[in-house]
Amino acid sequence: GDVAGMGSDLFGSFAESTCAALVLGSSIGVSGGWDAMIFPIIVSSVGLLVCLLASFIATDIRPVKKESQVEQALKIQLVSTTIIMIPAIYFTAHWYLPAKFTLKATVGSDILTLHPWQAFACVTMGAVGGLIIGLVTEYYTSHSYSPVREVANACKTGAATNMIYGIALGYKSAIIPVLVLAMVVYNSFSLCDMYGVALAAIGFLANLATGLTIDVYGPVCDNAGGIAEMAELEPYVREKTDALDAAGNTTAAIGKGFAIGSAALVSLALFGAFVTRIRHASDDALFEHGVNMLDPLTFAFGIIGGMIPFAFAALTMKSVGTAAMEMVMEVQRQFDENPHLLDENPTERPDYDACIAISTNASLKEMVLPGAMVIFTPLLTGIFFGVFAVSGLLV
Repeated sequence: GDVAGMGSDLFGSFAESTCAALVLGSSIGVSGGWDAMIFPIIVSSVGLLVCLLASFIATDIRPVKKESQVEQALKIQLVSTTIIMIPAIYFTAHWYLPAKFTLKATVGSDILTLHPWQAFACVTMGAVGGLIIGLVTEYYTSHSYSPVREVANACKTGAATNMIYGIALGYKSAIIPVLVLAMVVYNSFSLCDMYGVALAAIGFLANLATGLTIDVYGPVCDNAGGIAEMAELEPYVREKTDALDAAGNTTAAIGKGFAIGSAALVSLALFGAFVTRIRHASDDALFEHGVNMLDPLTFAFGIIGGMIPFAFAALTMKSVGTAAMEMVMEVQRQFDENPHLLDENPTERPDYDACIAISTNASLKEMVLPGAMVIFTPLLTGIFFGVFAVSGLLV
């Protein structure tokens, strides 16, 4: 579940940022040709090659020889891919892009003249911004640094002070990532309009292969520890898996930092693509001068759109609680009907299939309503209230 969930999240952002860049850059094909228009896909391809080459750092160049080196090795992977990406993207931009090409502005009627160095700068800002957010996330979640140790120290005076300190630290941890995202958005937009924001989002996820690898490290080690426990292996095996899992928990947090940061950039890029397509379909009759948030309909649906994530979270959390309750009731039923299952060495096998069926059925059935809400809300809003309402909903 951890691997599939985070993988689908990051790969979803990866695909969305690429599609947004292609839509926003559709006018580039007129002046720069096909090569310039598919530059975002080329960046993604270069990122895959860089991540493949950087993987040899952990396997051959600097392999891990003791437990304390695990977290450092994973961090080196992330930093090295970003460092290698910068010159790789520089040469790719100057080799693949024409010396000069034009792009139609997302808002207004201006025609922007762009150069390869501007596209390179946007991708680089995204890549470096993603690295900074990843390192900040590690600082606030790793047991090697003071924030986590301060939270642990707060436990000495009880759960209440621990919760207050932990929540405050969580709020504090968002300051630097938000400032980084704001700087990336502002500078990339200044260089290449909304197309630059889409390129920054692609740069943010250019080393996705490495980011996802270190992210799923934690769940794999956690499962290994569970297998060691159930197999009744020697205690030192569990100690090693716990040490690996501790490093894996930090890397999982880094992956979530990438997911949240990339989602912010991708959502802005997708909204720019939405405005671009509306302008093209209406021959600039709509959104030529941008989205007017002071329009009552747009503003009203902006509030409704802000409510949608909370409604989605409420539905999914309730579904998890319902499924967990059914699972507990099923386990209790089996214990009541067959008390020998509680023996130290039971001779009878529990009905695992019943528990698996509850989990599987709930995962499919309970996601129908949240999924339908996400899919049909913008469609019904556009059908009944128009494009201005949809723009507010998306904002």
